Amino acid sequence: MEEKLRVDKWLWAVRVFKSRTVATDSCKASKVSIGDHVLKPSSLVHVGQTICIKKNGFSFQFKILKLISRRVSASQAILCYVNITPEEEMQKYNTWFIGKGSAEKRERGTGRPTKKERREIEEFKDDLLDWEDWE
Repeated sequence: MEEKLRVDKWLWAVRVFKSRTVATDSCKASKVSIGDHVLKPSSLVHVGQTICIKKNGFSFQFKILKLISRRVSASQAILCYVNITPEEEMQKYNTWFIGKGSAEKRERGTGRPTKKERREIEEFKDDLLDWEDWE
């Protein structure tokens, strides 16, 4: 007997989506497919299939290596699929992701910046961006 599993459950279990509800909604919005066939949340997938997922403006492709129905750690989840996303799509994702560092921090007890301080900060950032473009 060939093992099969719901696509929304598998996507959630291998941590492609943060929650099963988000995985289900993505399937309902026609963002998950196998080839040209759009999958419903209840569609069954099996080992060896290639799933195409449109997420946040990017198109990812995963080949299923193992079916799991319970959410596991990221290190275990990565063993259940192979990312076969084309290189140009991954470069698009990487260029978007660069520079999305952590939030800026202020010293404790200084409070929020005043309007004047905020304008100075924005002017400083604009000068930095202009300097990077010049080089």
